[in-house]
Amino acid sequence: MGMQKILIFIIVLLFSISTFADVSVNGYYRKDGTYVQPHYRSNPNGNTSDNWSTKGNTNPYTGKEGTHNQDNNAWGN
Repeated sequence: MGMQKILIFIIVLLFSISTFADVSVNGYYRKDGTYVQPHYRSNPNGNTSDNWSTKGNTNPYTGKEGTHNQDNNAWGN
């Protein structure tokens, strides 16, 4: 029974680490000359439902709630 608890703990820990992995984005200039400040974004994984900008999610750095629908094609998918 003790080994099962340890295994479950490890699985939950690994899932949590991969779920909350943040990516640092350096500042850059867009083609139109607009400067984009350095920022963090959620780890890219091909799934739009866990993006901070999707409704139901909140950016942990700014506290801003997501505004995009999950089926919105705003991410180029």
